[in-house]
Amino acid sequence: MPIYNHNNHTKLQLSYYLNPDVLFLAKDLLGKVLFTQINGEVTAGVIIETEAYFGVTDKASHAYGGRRTNRTETMYSEGGVSYVYLCYGIHHLFNIVSSVKGEPHAVLIRGIEPLIGKDIMEIRRNMSAVKAAISSGPGSVAKAMGIDKSFNQKDLTGEEIWIEDYNIRYNSDEIVSTPRVGVAYAQEDAFLPWRFFIKDNKYVSKPNKTIP
Repeated sequence: MPIYNHNNHTKLQLSYYLNPDVLFLAKDLLGKVLFTQINGEVTAGVIIETEAYFGVTDKASHAYGGRRTNRTETMYSEGGVSYVYLCYGIHHLFNIVSSVKGEPHAVLIRGIEPLIGKDIMEIRRNMSAVKAAISSGPGSVAKAMGIDKSFNQKDLTGEEIWIEDYNIRYNSDEIVSTPRVGVAYAQEDAFLPWRFFIKDNKYVSKPNKTIP
């Protein structure tokens, strides 16, 4: 398998993901570039929309109340691994596990702007990369990037899936925070403004689009 040339861009290291402040990470990941390398094919997109999930106290989190199942066990890993699960039996959703082992914080990647390997994304999604729907919404992100259940528990510092810092930075007035999507079951926590996205970016998911 050919190894991707990282040039002068910096791959995020394990220490980045150990940060216990998942809200900081959810915002700081905006502008970072998500990569996958599958059978030698590299695709990448700029992260432009995220959601934070705050461990055992967050009623919207799979780990609320310390819940531990075969599915959620990945969330209790040390930060720096992927948490991929199937939603509605159809869509794979990609999350970044953060913080220390036993503290199940995670960031859901809800939208990316295609950057590298657009032709590969177009084949995976059967649509043009100029269409926002190609990678708008977490289900579409996973499909465009080739992420499926086999990517669960992958090391985010490896060569299959990783994140790089391209020194893309946004001012605070360019970052919008709103309540998360599709978490009405979370009672008062459904109103927490823990969804973050880049203002006026066309690849941001629409509020009424819960998954695709």
